[in-house]
Amino acid sequence: MITQMEALAQPIPAYKIYISMPGIGPLSAAQLLGELGDITRFDNANQLNAYIGIDLNRYQSGRYQRQDHINKRGNPHGRALVYLIVRNMIRLQATAPNHIVDYYYKLKKRPLPKRDKVATVACMNRTLKCLYAMVMADTKYVYAYTDSKSQ
Repeated sequence: MITQMEALAQPIPAYKIYISMPGIGPLSAAQLLGELGDITRFDNANQLNAYIGIDLNRYQSGRYQRQDHINKRGNPHGRALVYLIVRNMIRLQATAPNHIVDYYYKLKKRPLPKRDKVATVACMNRTLKCLYAMVMADTKYVYAYTDSKSQ
């Protein structure tokens, strides 16, 4: 089944773009194509985040303001897949550096460090935005082009 998924995904141009990002292998790229479909159908990356279900749900009434949570109305399989991809990126940081991992540790290091899952969801957001931009521009991932190395 895995080999069939990979064989079906290989002719799709977005597959090669997904694989170019460190932490996304052939199986993960094929699953992303299956869960997200053609991401060029979204007008912007925020719509892609809403489709996955990681857009913020904010509630406020008068002086009361509840803490922000993710919406979770989107595709649960896609959300779990992107979560696993980000965790793989963090785990494989020594062998394949990328700006998502740099952003994760920047969030964990701030004067008020973010909790692990909050930082991971922020990295999921950034990963989807990066993938969307790469597919729209038809470019592969290059770590040297990101601004995280200069910081």
